Amino acid sequence: MLNLKESVSFFSNNAIAFKLTIISVLPVVVFLFSMTIGHYKLGIYDILNLLFSDKSSYPQIAQTVVFDVRLPRTLLAMMVGCSLAVSGAIYQGIFKNPMASPNILGTSAGAGFGTAMAIVLSFGVVATQAMTFLFGLFAVGLTYAISTKVSKSNNMTLVFVLTGILVSTVFQALISLIKYVADPYEKLPTITFWLMGSLATADMDDIFIITLPFLIGMVPLFLIRWRINILALNDDDIKCLGIDANKIRLIAISCSTLLTASCVSVAGLVGWVGLIVPHIARMLVGPDFRVLLPASALIGATYLLLIDDIARGAFMAEIPLSILTALIGAPYFIYLLLKTQR
Repeated sequence: MLNLKESVSFFSNNAIAFKLTIISVLPVVVFLFSMTIGHYKLGIYDILNLLFSDKSSYPQIAQTVVFDVRLPRTLLAMMVGCSLAVSGAIYQGIFKNPMASPNILGTSAGAGFGTAMAIVLSFGVVATQAMTFLFGLFAVGLTYAISTKVSKSNNMTLVFVLTGILVSTVFQALISLIKYVADPYEKLPTITFWLMGSLATADMDDIFIITLPFLIGMVPLFLIRWRINILALNDDDIKCLGIDANKIRLIAISCSTLLTASCVSVAGLVGWVGLIVPHIARMLVGPDFRVLLPASALIGATYLLLIDDIARGAFMAEIPLSILTALIGAPYFIYLLLKTQR
């Protein structure tokens, strides 16, 4: 016979396992649904045949639509959503701040500045993505260097967040400066559209570009995710356990920054995903990072894929992703605030 505590633990674990199972199925279902959206009509049966069976029975245009247009865009949306959601969950856990998101350390603003500057200088696609990636990393490195120089106490987390806000403000001002001096007929529209976030130009090259940073950033986070739970304690208590809290923070922040910068390099600035999705995952499976991180990854992939479906299918003209994520994310966050108050 199970005692009361064991019974509660048993049913709680089974409930979480059931929720994770449902969450794991959702990306597959939404993936197949997303592959059917477009002016060229293809059903789910056709998509499965093209992907896993003999595609020679289909016309060349169907193969081009699936493999050169829809498949890269769908995969990229899932990878970007997964990366931003995981980064948001990590930042919220490390900084113990429910408002933390992937742009809290200046990553998004620095990467956006790199993109804007590359566009003004007429760099190619690969060079533009490299500039975006490097300036995202530079912004976080600058935040970390200033924070470690300023902070001489245990209040490192607060100093880190404040420094990140200041660095982000500086890069936002630099972006505005570049937009001010850019050619208003050619460069300025390109910069503006890119900074609003879009997957309209996604191709397999983008998948290849983001795959390595995705793996380098994601794998270590999943391997140390149980240690991130310990960061909820004070540093003195963590030291008593024989764990180096600063080392864990450095690894987690570096991996999260890598994920965020790589996302900006291929999709532009996509807001609210890293802020909202971890809260949704936390409501479903709880705050334990052993299950919170996989849940955030799966929900993030599903969420951004659905947002992209709306962006390219709801209207005649495609809507930038950040507009939709803000229109959906802001009201939901207000709902969370009201629920917390009650």
